[in-house]
Formats: sequence, structure tokens, C-alpha cells
Amino acid sequence: MKIAIVCYPVKGGSGVVASELGIGLSRRGCEVHFFSYELPFRLSTYESNFIFHEVDTSNYPLFKYPPYTITLAAKLVDESLNHKFDIINAHYAIPHAAAAYLAVKTLGEKAPKIITTLHGTDITLIGQDRSFYSITKFSIEASDGLTTVSKYLEDKTHDTFKIDKQIEVIPNFVDTQRFSPDQSECNRDLFANPDQKIIMHMSNYRPVKNATHVVRIFDIIQKKIPAKLILVGDGPDTGNVMNLARELGLSDRVIFLGNQDRVHQILPLADLFLLPSASEAFGLAALEALSCGVPVVGSIVGGLPEFVFDSVNGYLCPIGDIEGMAARSIEILTNDDLRSKLSKNGRKQVLEKYKIDEIIDRYLKYYEVVLND
Repeated sequence: MKIAIVCYPVKGGSGVVASELGIGLSRRGCEVHFFSYELPFRLSTYESNFIFHEVDTSNYPLFKYPPYTITLAAKLVDESLNHKFDIINAHYAIPHAAAAYLAVKTLGEKAPKIITTLHGTDITLIGQDRSFYSITKFSIEASDGLTTVSKYLEDKTHDTFKIDKQIEVIPNFVDTQRFSPDQSECNRDLFANPDQKIIMHMSNYRPVKNATHVVRIFDIIQKKIPAKLILVGDGPDTGNVMNLARELGLSDRVIFLGNQDRVHQILPLADLFLLPSASEAFGLAALEALSCGVPVVGSIVGGLPEFVFDSVNGYLCPIGDIEGMAARSIEILTNDDLRSKLSKNGRKQVLEKYKIDEIIDRYLKYYEVVLND
């Protein structure tokens, strides 16, 4: 099977899933072609069955801004003629599914099928913007197949766009061999003393991630028990987060690592993972933490309640409940038996439901269904 994967290259859930999916498909013998304006995140290793096609974003005097959607569509047409793709899997409706539709209409009878994978903000934010609503709805309905990463997002898509199309829910996944409790090669002593607990947060630091809440939660925790906070990732809210840490006098207890390619070697160091987001279509960072045996405390929002369960592998509190999340965190960090139970349950759940091989199987089966429809 020949598959074109169109995605954003940025460090975020959609980029990670698209990259890992393509790598997994290539290892199954599929010929995978990635399309983006940069090499997608986590595609640093060589695989014999995937090819990266860089989409040119150079300026043209006629246009005020580079017409990326048209350029992407043209690239998809050219490479589809060269390689005879069976499927274009567009990750995000706008602009990727729209570009795929233009390419398919250009190709006519030789066109591949379009499967659009919805990840969250293309529905919850961009798709509800009046200026994007109609084209997002059209791109979704024009796709031959649709997948979402959570039941929450499936319901949100139906409610927002009033579409009758069937949507296949295929959750995000983890390479459980890499994201494992015993996978860390980092020296814990570099970050914390033996008597200190390590709390961790990882995101793209958009305001919706509530990363400043992480600092406020940590401030309450460290007043009760010795602890360090490790922040992984980067984004527009990073400055506010670090300023707040300084204002609260936490600079010597907050470690900012920025973007990291090998987060699977850092996560196992944590005693607790915080994700107090205001919106999460799924919450891949939390799933990766659970795979590493790290309990999660986060918000009751989006897709998180589909795999984070109170007293099983962590706790969820209402959005903005800083005091409640801090209390749950302290409860876990001061009770070794509880933390051990949550850790084992989290790892077990990921192994049972979210292993990469099983989710790749589900994508392949769905691809076959769409091709044979």
C-alpha cells in the first residue's frame, strides 16, 4: 500500500502521531510519503520505506503571503502521478484535507482516496471560526474516510458541523518499548536530591495548556514536601511561566529543559505528571507518562477522562481547580503504596489498549475499508 501522510512538522500531538504512524506503517511494508514544509517531528531516523517531500513555501511577488495550500496540492498531484498513492491521510482538516481535495479533483480517475484524521484544534478552535467554518465542514464531508483520536472529538465534530458521515475513533498510541519505566538513561541526581520528588509537565505551552497553573500547583506542593518541577517543551506562554516561577521565588526549584527529542528518557524520572489543560482532544503527553509508569493529575476535559481514571492511574479535577490538583498531587507523592498502584495500573492500561502495533493494525484495517468501499 502506498500512503501519503500530510501533517504539520511541529512538536505537538498531531505531529507526533502522524510521524509515529508513518514509521509504523513503513515497518509493515507500506510505502509511506510525508508531506510538510519541514521534516516532521520524530522523523530523525532513517527508514527504508518512507520518503519526505518538502513543500516549498517560497514567496512569489504576486502574493502577500505564500499560498501554502495551493503549493501543497500541487506537490501532492506531482508525487501522486509519480508514485500512484492509494491513500492521502491528511492530519488536520485545514489546510491539509482541503489541499488533498484539490489534488484529488486535479488527478481525476487516477486519484487516491482521502482519509482525514482530526486532532482537536481543527474542530474546537479553527473550525468554529466563522471565516473557516464552511471550508472545514466541506473538507470533512468531502473526505472518503474520517478518523478522530477520541470519542470526545467524534462527538464534538458531529455537534459542531452537523455532519452525518461516520467517523472511526482510533485513539493515539505509544511505542511502549521506548516509553517504558526502565528506559531512562538520564541521571536523576542531576535534577533532584534523593529526598525530593520530581513533578513534570510537557506541552507546547499555548495558553490553553494552562502551564502557569502547573507552577501554581507546584508552589503548593513544594510547601508541603521537598520537590522539583521539570518543564519540557516550549511555546508562546513560556515567558509567562518562567516569570511566574521567579515571582513566586521558585527559580531554584523549577528546571526548564525546552524542546527535547528524547522525552522517553526524561519522563521515567518523574514521580508525577501534571496536565491541567483547558482543552485536550486526547492528551498524548499524559498517555506517554502513563506508559512510563508516571501517575497523572489533570483536568476533567476533552479526551483525558477516556483513559485517566480517578484512583486507578491518577486523578482529574475541574478546569482551574489548582487547590484540588495540588491536594491530589500531595496525596500521591506522600503515599508510596498509592503511587506504586497508580504507576502499575497506568503502565498496564497502556500495554492493553494503546500499544503502537495494535493501533497501526486499526489504521490499516480502516484504510482497507475505505479502499474497498
